[in-house]
Amino acid sequence: MTRLILFLLIAVHLGLSTRITFASDAGRSAVVVMYHRFGEDQFPSTNIQIEQFEEHLRILQNEDVPVLPLSHVIDRLSAGETLPDRAVAITVDDAYKSVMTEAWPRLKAAGYPMTLFVSTDMVDSASPGVLSWDDIRQLADEGMEIAHHTTSHAHLTRITPEEVVAELDRAAERFKSELGHVPALFAYPYGEASLAVREAVRAYGFKAAFGQHSGPTHAGSDFHYLPRFALNERYGETDRFRLAIGTLPIPATDISPKDMALTAANNPPQFGFTLTQRLDNSDLMNCFASHLGQVAVNRLGASRVEVRFDKPFPTGRGRINCTVPATGGGWRWIGTQFVIDPQ
Repeated sequence: MTRLILFLLIAVHLGLSTRITFASDAGRSAVVVMYHRFGEDQFPSTNIQIEQFEEHLRILQNEDVPVLPLSHVIDRLSAGETLPDRAVAITVDDAYKSVMTEAWPRLKAAGYPMTLFVSTDMVDSASPGVLSWDDIRQLADEGMEIAHHTTSHAHLTRITPEEVVAELDRAAERFKSELGHVPALFAYPYGEASLAVREAVRAYGFKAAFGQHSGPTHAGSDFHYLPRFALNERYGETDRFRLAIGTLPIPATDISPKDMALTAANNPPQFGFTLTQRLDNSDLMNCFASHLGQVAVNRLGASRVEVRFDKPFPTGRGRINCTVPATGGGWRWIGTQFVIDPQ
């Protein structure tokens, strides 16, 4: 990931992504960004500094970027309707108090909506630094969208499908009891989602579900494995934020492997996808693996892209991101997160 960011920041300085002009299909996609904590410097991996967050808001305001409710984005894209060009949605995972004390006042002042994905056990714990149900009801009354993030924030790929459903059920009961309804949007804890987990979430009836892999959301996306750009102190600098909100999709289908949970039997995976439309500059596609940096891209015919890794992903979470320079500036992007079995 570090090499990917360095590559893209070099592109910024070369002028490849500083001109904010967009291809004609921009109205068919949106960028969803994700935060956790605000101004909690003791947790740098999940925190965004207040100065960084305020700069993000200034960029959105100064460049007239339309910031929309997440549910609105999903409804419009799933119905095949267009969005305003450069649409962005703001999300926050978990339920830390700094959402209420730091983020929400600044978002309200800017007139920007936000979606909060809540793990219910965290709220029920009444721990210091965590929102209460009274807090969440107040935020909902003020217009914040509350969404489902399981009950215990479990690693869902490590439990059975039946246990996954039990996680969803217990949280749904708490939402129903405290808020009067069960949220229609879901986010996978840690962004971890095997094929079995995604199918369980899909069957549960959620309108959409989100991971933590990078890239824009578009009408051709799998609506139960949607990407978000995660922002923290390290990956929340101005250049990276500008780059993220300016991305367009690499529209693709037949993404392999279908199951992003890896074991010794399929690690390294055979990663690939089929382009669903002709892209200018597709011959300039580059792909980056979190454990290897830039990797070779193999083109099979006009539309198939295949990537092979000469080393397996290490245990934990791994990522692959592919980018193409967009016509007129900026980048097209597709990303995937793998979950690698600790055994």
